Formats: sequence, C-alpha cells, structure tokens
Amino acid sequence: MFDPEKVHYFSMNAFKVLCRIPFIKNALQRSFASPDEEPTVVGGLSFKNRIGLGAGFDKNASFLNELAVLGFGFVEIGTVTPLPQSGNDTPRLFRLLKDKALINRMGFNNDGATVIADRLKQWRGNAITANRESLIIGGNIGKNKSTPNENAWQDYEICFNKLHAHVDYFVVNVSSPNTPGLRELQEKDLLKKILTTLQAQNQKFNVQRPIYLKISPDVTLLQLDEIIDLLNEIKLEGIIVSNTTLDRDALQTNKATLEKIANGGLSGLPLKEKSDKLVKYVADKTMGNLKIIASGGIFTATDAKTKFDAGADLVQVWTGFIYEGPSIVKNISKGL
Repeated sequence: MFDPEKVHYFSMNAFKVLCRIPFIKNALQRSFASPDEEPTVVGGLSFKNRIGLGAGFDKNASFLNELAVLGFGFVEIGTVTPLPQSGNDTPRLFRLLKDKALINRMGFNNDGATVIADRLKQWRGNAITANRESLIIGGNIGKNKSTPNENAWQDYEICFNKLHAHVDYFVVNVSSPNTPGLRELQEKDLLKKILTTLQAQNQKFNVQRPIYLKISPDVTLLQLDEIIDLLNEIKLEGIIVSNTTLDRDALQTNKATLEKIANGGLSGLPLKEKSDKLVKYVADKTMGNLKIIASGGIFTATDAKTKFDAGADLVQVWTGFIYEGPSIVKNISKGL
C-alpha cells in the first residue's frame, strides 16, 4: 500500500526502536529463532545457518542487530563505494505483485566506505553478544558512478582496504545493471585487473578474507566459462549466482506497467529457474573448487533445497524476505 523504498526505512527504523527494549527484543528473538542446527563451515567461516540476506537491503550496515534478531546466518552489506552517492532518481524501487518480483534501479546509493567502515567498527566494538559473535558480515563493494571503467580497480581496492578489518568476506559486484557500464567489468581483462589487485591486497593482511564474485544471470555460458577459469587462476573463494536480470520474459505484469517502470534489475520468483540452472552449471563445471552462494527466487524451504541440491553451499534471500515477511529464515530452516 506504500512506496516501497520509504516503507523499507520506516519499517526497519520502527523495528530498531522495538529492539532497543530488552524484553521485547528477547521475545522477538525467541519468536524468530530457527531450530538448533550444527554450524556450517564455508570458506573457513562458521555460519550458524546457511540462510543469508543479500546485498542491497542493509546498504549502510544500519540494521545489523535487528537482522540478527530475525535469525539470519549472514548479512551482506552494501554495495559500498569509495565516496558517498545518492544513487539514481526516485522512484527507483517497484513491486510486481502478480509476479512476486521487484524491479530496482537504486544505483549504489550508500554512505561511502569511510562512514560504513566506522559504523561497522562501532558495531563490533560494542559489548559482545551472541548475535554479534554468530552473525557473519559480508562486504559487497563496487565503483562510484563517476569512475571510468579503466580506473574501476582503484575504487574496489579502496573499499577493500577500508572494510577489510570489519567484514568477514567480500563480494565484488560487477554485475548490477543500474550503474552505467558496470557489467562491462565482467569482461576478462577488466575483471582480471580488479580481482588480481584485490587478491594481492588480501595477501598483505595477517588474516585473509574470502573473496566472491557476484555474476549477472544474463551472462552467456562462454562468458561464464571465462569467469570460472579466471576465478580458479586467481584462486578466489567462490561465486555468487546471481544478481538481478534485465530479462522481462514471461511476466504476468502487463506491458504498460513495465514500460512505465522502464529500466532496472528484476529479482524474485521470475529469476528462480534461471538462477537454478546457473548454480547447477557452475557446480558441475567447478566440481567443488569454488564455493557457491545462490540467490534468486528463494521464498520457501523447497526453493532453498533446490539451490542446495543444485550445488549451492549457502543461499541468500532478498525479494523473498519482502514478500514472505520476517519469519522467512525460521520457516526455511524448519522446512529444511
């Protein structure tokens, strides 16, 4: 009934207020708790469960305590860019109710790497709780809109170094359709420069962070084969399958509405089949050499199981969280 972007912040800020009251927070935590399960180790990190929240929901690391209350095993912040930016013009987030989908063209709106790093440092520096100890944080990084592609590697390097002490793993985002020219960074030479730079920086730290590449669901299999070869060559931890799609085929939403919405990345149920096939392709191709985080069309335990059966090590929800509500982690965990 309300504007999607405005109600997002209203809801989360209201939830934050509730979580500041100890007895309410404890009651909520019990309500949304998943069944006890053995932690899962992926990429050297111990996840209390295999269900995470994808990047774009908590862009600025503002709601980590609240998302921990909802039971997520990991939360990916960002996409973070070196400099703050406001993103694309509003409106830029749209619900497709008939399709259980969203279209967004946010454009990497975020507070910038310095502010977000300070916020994460403060969050980790507060009194340690069970939530903070068990919630894995991923840092999704990108380039500023004004940065030309030939210099993009520098933006990724800046974000990587600023966030390194404060996140548990990194995701290199070169696949969002909402920053002009960004997807061109998936081409081999540009991508190799970014990834080799980050891996070289990673080796300079006493503790190395796992690095994942997030791919577009619209890549060709030839492009994907080249990407997989590159990831193996550089020895990255894994791959996230996948970002949003530009594909508008087989949607139930009428064409007039889609034309009015215009550009943006599509997420949700229409992405499920495409994502499932890509997860299986990558799993078969890599035979366990790369860890796979699967995203796209996960609403239920059955959807998550399909991803795991296809070869995923972890799954991320986003649009499913919007439509299914705050019990999604509990419901998926119980179903699994």
